[in-house]
Amino acid sequence: MTRLLEILISIAIVFALFVIVGIFLPSSRHLSESVQSNRKIAIAYDLLNNTRRFTDWNPILLHDPAANVQTSGKDEGVGAKVSYQSKVRGVGNGSWEITEAEPNKRVVYAITTDSPGSNKRSEFTLQPVGNRGRNTQITQTYDVNYGFNPIARYAGLYVSNSVGEDIKLGLGRLTNALAGVPNIDYSQLPVEYKSPLPTLGQRPAETLLTVGAVVPIDRDKIKGQMNSNLEWIKKVIASNGLEQAGPVRIITNEQGSANYSFDVAVPVKKAGAGEKIEGISTSGTPVKVAYNDAAKVVGTTFKGDMGNLQRLRDAIRAWSLTHGYATLDRPYEIWNGGIDAGFSDQGEFTVQWAVK
Repeated sequence: MTRLLEILISIAIVFALFVIVGIFLPSSRHLSESVQSNRKIAIAYDLLNNTRRFTDWNPILLHDPAANVQTSGKDEGVGAKVSYQSKVRGVGNGSWEITEAEPNKRVVYAITTDSPGSNKRSEFTLQPVGNRGRNTQITQTYDVNYGFNPIARYAGLYVSNSVGEDIKLGLGRLTNALAGVPNIDYSQLPVEYKSPLPTLGQRPAETLLTVGAVVPIDRDKIKGQMNSNLEWIKKVIASNGLEQAGPVRIITNEQGSANYSFDVAVPVKKAGAGEKIEGISTSGTPVKVAYNDAAKVVGTTFKGDMGNLQRLRDAIRAWSLTHGYATLDRPYEIWNGGIDAGFSDQGEFTVQWAVK
């Protein structure tokens, strides 16, 4: 009986010491890590401020590739939420939800997990650094409260190893994701080009007549070739009883320092036919028939000289990638003002790129 009493007293002392030590442990934890990227702040902000790119930087799927990840609420900004369920110990179930977003400055996520603690949150702050602020410093912090729960406070002793390592891993993946985006500050398009910010739209299914060309980088030669190709297309339209269904467009294949490879294209329609027109005869001409399925497109508009279009294409691709839309096929411009006007400051263009 005495031996049993001694054991119970020992257990009580150990438990008391456990509680006393736990009470004096920190009631909260704060972690902070930083990385630098040579990408513009707008690019880093937009990539972090939407849920479509979440798994590209967050390491959840690295711990469990089979985790069930779902999004809800908005796609971006406050209210955008990612939830996940995993059978892997250490991952479990949880969610990340954007609760604050200050454009080009900070994004705050509220976090729920199975691990001890409450009011878990992670904040990303963005700051220009380096020569003329050309680089972006990204700092991620993590905060968690443990209250008066001694067991939770003991768990906080290991948060630097668990969450801290995930933060380092996630920031490394984030810089890799940013490196795949053209370094174009598309947020400045309204200032630099008087163009609206890129937006997502829908392109209907269509039939196109196209003629390709590779031309040296010479404005007169390029314009001449575009007009020549357009004339071939007009002949096929007339000989097949077709109608032009929209302005001429230029599809860029490759624009290098020496040559410009492009297709001149015109959408066509025919009375009584659907979007896909069969049986078009192009015999004896360089004209080809192409079909576009209905697709999402990212685009903007521009008024001015065609020499600015390459940068606008890059801006559209950058916007698409940061917002979680992979570009498909080739970019193109609808020359609303015609070819000749496009080689002057009177050009009017709709710049588009299909995305998935």
